[in-house]
Amino acid sequence: MERLEKINNDFATLFREGQRLLQEGCGDVMNRHREEAFQRFKALGGIPYKTEDYLYADTLPVFDRDYKVVLKYIKQEVEVGEVFKCHVPNLDTNLILTINGWFVQENATPEIPEGVVICSMAEASVKYKELFEKHYNQYTKPADTDGLVALNTAFAQDGVFVYVPDRVVMERPLQIVNLMRANADLMAFQRNMVILGRDAKATILVCDHTLSDDCFLLNNATEVVVGENSAFEYYHVQNQHIEASQINSVFVSQKRNSRYDANVISLYGGFIRNNLFAALTEEGCESNLYGMYLSDKKQQVDNFTFIDHIAPHCTSNQHFKGVLDDAALANFAGRIIVRPDAQKTEAYQANNNLLLTDTAQVNTKPQLVIDADDVKCSHGASVGQIDEEAMFYLRSRGIGEAEARMMMMFGFAHEIVGRVKLAPLREEIDSLVDKRLRGELTKCHNCVMHCKK
Repeated sequence: MERLEKINNDFATLFREGQRLLQEGCGDVMNRHREEAFQRFKALGGIPYKTEDYLYADTLPVFDRDYKVVLKYIKQEVEVGEVFKCHVPNLDTNLILTINGWFVQENATPEIPEGVVICSMAEASVKYKELFEKHYNQYTKPADTDGLVALNTAFAQDGVFVYVPDRVVMERPLQIVNLMRANADLMAFQRNMVILGRDAKATILVCDHTLSDDCFLLNNATEVVVGENSAFEYYHVQNQHIEASQINSVFVSQKRNSRYDANVISLYGGFIRNNLFAALTEEGCESNLYGMYLSDKKQQVDNFTFIDHIAPHCTSNQHFKGVLDDAALANFAGRIIVRPDAQKTEAYQANNNLLLTDTAQVNTKPQLVIDADDVKCSHGASVGQIDEEAMFYLRSRGIGEAEARMMMMFGFAHEIVGRVKLAPLREEIDSLVDKRLRGELTKCHNCVMHCKK
């Protein structure tokens, strides 16, 4: 296909001509993976097109734009408190900022416990080389058939690095605000790493936003290690304008008796693809993965999950819900694998969708692969419209049709939001969801840039 070939050739030219800039400022650990990753990208056919895992996700329109790719950090004068107010009342966080995939040193002033490291990926690859090398690019193997993850490894130069040592508890959540801003259409690559030692605990809130009207594409990959007896909470609020697209890949490796809780809330964006992987590598792990997506117009949200039960006596839960209006499209593919040695596994998966129009579409594909015989596993999916009997009940109580619809949609979505453990954050997301369902939140919330899109 001519368009696909041109996109892949453009990446090949960019990689070949940008070698020096790609390696500048990054440690040997990052740089030595680049060539192999790009060769894998080429061997896989480049941008995924009608492959099994991207069967309903048409990536060609997303990549077929005249994007600029910045291979060298350009300092931008940004005072985060002035241009962005991601304020959740009563939620005290350590705030750090990235712009176009680059860690911003000027705004990185978190109050953190002794021994905790929060810095840029480029800095960590040099300053903490032994720790970095032990974990970098070690947990992306389940996505070896995804050319977009390989592309990230080949091109990513910076991002956020977080290390929480053994027996350290981060009481204040870390809030990472990923901003996209440019004066031209821009493609960016970001790589992140989170490492929790034994008996550690941390909570991270990620917020994605745009600060200009341009078309954006962010390819973002994050590797997470949750150490023995540790607990990690991960919240991701995706709220960009309709010409912004993102591929968000998260790879989690869990050690003995660890717990991982994740909640991905997709409020707005043109094309969103979430690749969410969790490997339960040792006994006693618990992994809880939740997601909610609200889409209208011609937005597209894809959620691809992969839970790998490798060890016995582990539990996983997945529940994703979506509300779709207009001609929006959502795709869900959830895969659970139970390995032969993973006896006493409990694994549950559900995907529920509410369609508000005849033109909204959902493709859902829950999957179970079980190679052990002593397990409790279930999976299911539903696609439907608002229950007319429930509507009649509310109307008969004197509630107007519009408000009754709102109540039902909000109740449907709140089941996922209610999983957020941080009460102030849960209340704020509830407020954002309410605004989104009422059509009051059609742009990045709390941004003062007033983008037209």
